Amino acid sequence: QVHLTESGGGLVQAGGSLRLSCTASRSIFGLNAVGWYRQAPGKQRELVAQTRISGRLNYADAVKGRFTISRDNAKNTVFLQMNDLKPEDTAVYYCHAEFLKDEYWGQGTQVTVSG
Repeated sequence: QVHLTESGGGLVQAGGSLRLSCTASRSIFGLNAVGWYRQAPGKQRELVAQTRISGRLNYADAVKGRFTISRDNAKNTVFLQMNDLKPEDTAVYYCHAEFLKDEYWGQGTQVTVSG
């Protein structure tokens, strides 16, 4: 079982920055993958950024060059640095983890970008 707690969402103007944090209830070192998804109103949930146990980083095309995922294994925390935010980045952002054969989700944090 893995509990994920997000923080750092909020309201920001276009062009601004936010940093999301996700703290896990266990060591993230052994997770198969940990990362961020988002869901905008009326749209499906989509992958934003992910770090896998292999070391591979995955980013959605829409955020490449603007968002950076990083991790602090000692603090069991994953970060999503979001720069040059756009109104289309407005969504609920969810932390996600894969552990063994299960998936875990955080409660979500709202990010709103005003144009």
